[in-house]
Amino acid sequence: MADPTYTQLTFDDLRGWRDDDHQAAFDVFTNTCRDLDDPQWEVLCDFAKTNPEPRGFFEKFFHPILIEDGEPMLFTGYFEPQLPGSREKRASYRYPIYGVPDDLVRGEPYYTRREIDEDQPLANRGLELAWLTDPVDLFFLQIQGSGRISLPDGSVMRVGYGGKNSRNYSSVGMELVDRGIFEPHQVSAAVIRNWVRQNREEGRALLWENESYVFFREVSEVPADLGPLGAMNRSITEGRSIAIDPAFVTLGAPVWIEKEGAEPMNRLMVAQDTGSAIKGAQRADIFFGTGDEAGREAGKIKDPGRMVVLMPTTMAHRLVVANR
Repeated sequence: MADPTYTQLTFDDLRGWRDDDHQAAFDVFTNTCRDLDDPQWEVLCDFAKTNPEPRGFFEKFFHPILIEDGEPMLFTGYFEPQLPGSREKRASYRYPIYGVPDDLVRGEPYYTRREIDEDQPLANRGLELAWLTDPVDLFFLQIQGSGRISLPDGSVMRVGYGGKNSRNYSSVGMELVDRGIFEPHQVSAAVIRNWVRQNREEGRALLWENESYVFFREVSEVPADLGPLGAMNRSITEGRSIAIDPAFVTLGAPVWIEKEGAEPMNRLMVAQDTGSAIKGAQRADIFFGTGDEAGREAGKIKDPGRMVVLMPTTMAHRLVVANR
C-alpha cells in the first residue's frame, strides 16, 4: 500500500447526503461515542447528549475526509449466523467452538488452523463452549466473528470474538480462483460452502489454507433484540455499522459510504467493528444482521465505491495540513 493521502471534501460532495436518515445514524453513533477516549471527541459526545438536530450536528462539527492508500474501494458484507449446536458433545455435534486458551499470548503466533484440527492440542482442556454439527459452519462462524447457537432445548447461546491465533488471514475464495476452479465473480460464501462439502478431503485442506483461527467467549447476556458485540464491545446495528481498518479509521467515527453494484447504497454508517480481512483505507464490511437471510444478502456484496470518514473539524484540518 502507498502512504495514505487525505483529501478534505464538503458535504455537497457526498452523493445522496441530504436524503439519508441522519437520525438513525446519530442514534448508532451515540451508542459508542462515549467510548472514544480523546478530548475532541469527548466534547462532541457531550453535546450529542443534548439531542441536537442530527444532520445539522454532523455538518456543523465534522468535516468529510477521503483517505486513500492507492488501493480501490472494496465493500463486502457480514452477518451474525444462527447455527444448530449443543453445549455437550453428542453423536451429531462433534466440532468444538473453543474459548480463549490460557496460554494464548496476544500478538504471538499460536497453533495454526490445521494443527488445531488435526493434532487437537486444545482438546480436553475445558475450552469447549459448544459443539456444532458442521466444520464449515465453524469456519464461517470464525469469519463472521460472532453468532447465535440454537440449542436442543430451544434456548439460544450467543458467542462473540474472544481472540485469535495471530496467524495470517488468507481468503479461501481467492485460493479457489488461483486454482482455476472458479472465476472471481463466481466466488461467494455459498459457493465455498458447497464446494467444501462436496469435496470432503480437499475441502478440509482448503480451509487449512487460512491459518487464522478465532476463539470465542459466551455473550448470552446481550439481549436478543440487539446485534452482536463489535470491536468496541457494544452491540452493532444492522445496516448502520461497518467494520473498518483501525489503522486508518478511528473506531466509533461516522463514515459516509457510497457503495456501487447491483444495489447501490449511499448511507451514513458508524465504524464499530474490525476484521482480519479488512485491511486498507478504502475497505469496509457492512453488517447485514442476523440469520440466513442476512447471510444471503451479505454474501452478495463485493462492490466498488467510495468511503469518506467524518472527522471532528479541528482534527480534520490539522490532518490535512500536516499531510500536504
